[in-house]
Amino acid sequence: MNLVKEIKRLKKEKNAVILAHYYQVPEIQDIADYVGDSLGLSQKAAETDADIIVFAGVHFMAETAKILNPNKMVVLPDLNAGCSLADSCPPDAFKQFTEAHPNHVVITYVNCSAEIKALSDIVCTSSNALKIVQSIPMDTPIIFAPDKNLGAYIIKETGRDMLLWDGSCVVHEAFSMDKLIELHKKHPDYKIIAHPESEGHILKTATYIGSTSGMINYVKQHQDQKFIVATEAGILHKMKEEMPNTELIPAPAKEDNTCACSECHFMKMNTLQKLYDCLLNESPQIEVDEAIIERALLPIERMLELSK
Repeated sequence: MNLVKEIKRLKKEKNAVILAHYYQVPEIQDIADYVGDSLGLSQKAAETDADIIVFAGVHFMAETAKILNPNKMVVLPDLNAGCSLADSCPPDAFKQFTEAHPNHVVITYVNCSAEIKALSDIVCTSSNALKIVQSIPMDTPIIFAPDKNLGAYIIKETGRDMLLWDGSCVVHEAFSMDKLIELHKKHPDYKIIAHPESEGHILKTATYIGSTSGMINYVKQHQDQKFIVATEAGILHKMKEEMPNTELIPAPAKEDNTCACSECHFMKMNTLQKLYDCLLNESPQIEVDEAIIERALLPIERMLELSK
């Protein structure tokens, strides 16, 4: 069976749209109707007229699509595709944290569960985090969750004093400073670009810091340069496709793995076969409690409004 052909047939038959994150395996990126970062995917989910949204990403992303489209079917190829960052912020503990600090505006990074979004005033992504923090009056205290590295980067860039939740992404904390220095010594003409979820010492080495789409756009604007890329290695597929002549190396991880780079094992749980199966069987479906949808929708809509 030709999976690509069958997926295209089912997609047409069922009026489905496939949204994929840049960190998905190449064959899923190649068949998707739209490939993007969290902000772009949220925007596409908000405006789609498809009956079924096949979300090739991780659980919190599919949940966001469901919150924006409560009457549409949202399916995820593998229901176990979670997120270490989202897991680092349990709703009960976060509720206690926000209650212990009243009068704070609660800004949450999109990489969190629907329950956490429901406890938020506004959601942000790495593409718009600086803009959203800067939209809050200077005299208003802010809680920022769940990513402490992104939070620390925003504090450094804006000078805002924010209260940070102690969460992080294992992928973006997997980069080895020692290996990065060694790699840069071998390739001194390569510039380092990094995602703001990376730790501070990695960000200090970077020529450019930005979201997944921001990094792609930066490379696009500087195609004659060479880059070491410090984010999940799945981004290289789209970069190489769009900038075939630009030399790119993934930043090295602390662990010795086959690609010597940092990969999100949750993102890679989705496969072409699972994507076909979930479209065929219309399962597993993402369900979010109605009360959570109602509360979580407002902070997401505020983010989308500010991102126009």
